[in-house]
Amino acid sequence: MRRLLLILSQCGALAACSFAPRYSEPTPPTPPPAQYQEVGDWQTSAPADSHSRGEWWTVFQDPMLDALENRVTTANQDIKAAFARLQQARAQTRIERSAYFPTLTAGPSAKRSRTSVNSPLYTPGKPTIGNDFLLEADLSYEIDVWGRIRNTVASARASEQASAADLATLDLSTHAELANDYFTLCGQDTEQALLDQTVADYVRAVQLTRLLFEGGAAARADVDQAEAQLQTARTQATDIRLRRAQTEHAIAVLVGESPSTFHLDSKQLGLNRVPPAIDPGLPSVLLERRPDVAAAERRTAAANAQIGVARAAYFPVFSLAGAAGLESTKTSNWISAPSRLWSIGPSAVLTVFDAGRHRAESAQAQARYDEEVANYRETVLTAYQEVEDNLAALRDLEAEAVSQAAAVAATASALKQAQFQYQGGLVTYLQVVVTENAALQAQLSAADIQIRRMSAAVLLIKALGGGWRSPSNGRPS
Repeated sequence: MRRLLLILSQCGALAACSFAPRYSEPTPPTPPPAQYQEVGDWQTSAPADSHSRGEWWTVFQDPMLDALENRVTTANQDIKAAFARLQQARAQTRIERSAYFPTLTAGPSAKRSRTSVNSPLYTPGKPTIGNDFLLEADLSYEIDVWGRIRNTVASARASEQASAADLATLDLSTHAELANDYFTLCGQDTEQALLDQTVADYVRAVQLTRLLFEGGAAARADVDQAEAQLQTARTQATDIRLRRAQTEHAIAVLVGESPSTFHLDSKQLGLNRVPPAIDPGLPSVLLERRPDVAAAERRTAAANAQIGVARAAYFPVFSLAGAAGLESTKTSNWISAPSRLWSIGPSAVLTVFDAGRHRAESAQAQARYDEEVANYRETVLTAYQEVEDNLAALRDLEAEAVSQAAAVAATASALKQAQFQYQGGLVTYLQVVVTENAALQAQLSAADIQIRRMSAAVLLIKALGGGWRSPSNGRPS
């Protein structure tokens, strides 16, 4: 027993060993710049990452959007599936952590058997038929000498944290997708109203042109051109109605409802609506805000711990096994002191030859770590790209909105002049058609720019990792 205790104490001293490389968070592929290249005239401020992230969509001050976003949080099926995956990861961590403790099993049995007289185990003169009543408890415990269990637990814990970050990433993406679809829907309502009004105007133009033709004041070609223009506008109105229905169906799925029963009333996106001001903060803190970057880093940590697991396979596995119980051939003396049995002792298992399997598993673990480092750095680069893209989009789309508003005003003025000139017989109806089409396209382009501006604001918030609350005014920024 003294020797056994000495062996166990030595194994316990060795249990501090670990073959996993010392982990340090992978470095980004390039140092973070002092500010974003596309920030332009944006005014940066101190980051507020220590403040809780909240319902970032409230910055748009749209009650209908707020109501839809709240339904996403509770009803979206993708988010529910991601939460279930997180629960699986948490359970896996508990499974791996259970290896820190001994396993105790109990196995009662009762059997009656006959021994062959020709068996080498048969003793002449003894009965060939007998009973065996056994009540035994077995204990097994792997001594974590080389850190295999600790690294397995560390890997599972890091994977669990990555799953939590995946859930946050999906939550952010789903809310952003809904906001993007919502503003697209409102923009489509604006375009629908514009096209419906255009169709009504073109119907009156066809009627007027037909009357002029019948009175000999217009050519047949003018009637055909007016009719063609009307049908083209009707085609556009039908197409935008189709796209609006598809956008509404997408919103229905995001909020966990059947597209067959879901409906949103028409709500136009005002052409004068300005996206909210969004402070991008500093590039150096972007990586602390984005959950996808956190997930990539945690997967790198998990892969690093798996290297230690693979390296530990080169060394023997030390275990402690014990058993205790009662065994007898009769039930009358089964539960009695003379029927007691027990055993205890350490064991070790060492793989002597495996045809290079352990070497290959170690190389595989190292390659997986290298892959996760590359994935992390790619995620970092993508994060910077998305912020720069949407900063540039907001800046340039603002300029586009100004110039397009001027274009709308100019084409409207040109249309009035063309209509007066046609009524005075100075130009053909073709000139009116061309001017009307130019005015319509200018208005549709203005609506499209507005949709893109609101979408860029949503995507910038998403690229920055969601909303956070400023200590100065308590509102998302």
